[in-house]
Amino acid sequence: MHDIVKLREFLEISNIVVSPLKLEQAHIQAFLKYINDLGLSAHSQARILSGIKAFYKFLLMEEMIQKDPSELIEGPKLGRKLPDTLDFHEIEKMFESIDVSTPEGFRNRAMLETLYSSGLRVSELVSLKITNVFFDMGFLKILGKGEKERMVPIGREALKFIRIYLDDVRVHLTIDKASENIVFLNRRGKHLSRVMIFMLIKNLAVKAGVRKNISPHTFRHSFATHLIEGGADLRAVQMMLGHESITTTEIYTHLDRDYLKQVVKDFHPRS
Repeated sequence: MHDIVKLREFLEISNIVVSPLKLEQAHIQAFLKYINDLGLSAHSQARILSGIKAFYKFLLMEEMIQKDPSELIEGPKLGRKLPDTLDFHEIEKMFESIDVSTPEGFRNRAMLETLYSSGLRVSELVSLKITNVFFDMGFLKILGKGEKERMVPIGREALKFIRIYLDDVRVHLTIDKASENIVFLNRRGKHLSRVMIFMLIKNLAVKAGVRKNISPHTFRHSFATHLIEGGADLRAVQMMLGHESITTTEIYTHLDRDYLKQVVKDFHPRS
């Protein structure tokens, strides 16, 4: 309704006297030009247009109109928002800010090492099973979106922390029966929640002096970005992340502009 009110206000300002039932495509296009000239972002324009389209779909469903004037109108092209990433120095600062002398601290270090080493989604981290950690092979078996399984390599450092956590920390918990095969548990021996991981990472960022707006997904983005900056094959990264389409992975190729710029600066004879 807020979007329809905006449209109505535009019509009043423009001295266009027309019922919503009689509105034409040209009126909506003029409104979109108006909000663009006001300086609204492409995302805001697209959201407002989405509200107007929903309104006219409703009128069409209720048989109050015969033709949807918004049907053929396309929204502004939206650039894909580049996710925030951490550089390796920032990740190390966060790792170092964890007090590993406490059981929860050691678990937290093991979890963050796993997130960064394997690029897992937070839902995949909290549901990771002990039987799906293959220490001898250096792989995790992950059940991702759409119940699709994938094998993800994991670094030796992360495996070392998982092993110590399982052998020296987790064994002292009274474990809930439903969580017996889950790797990372809370102090009551139960599943961790995604919200808890989110809050943990937010607090660690503050403690480490990292001023970026980060979340568990930031570690996944950083994992992918650092691989591609290091020359990793895009298809391999796609498989590790569990992306259905290569176009989803391609967003990371735009994240290393500063790195590529520096390469030209350092090595090009005319730079």
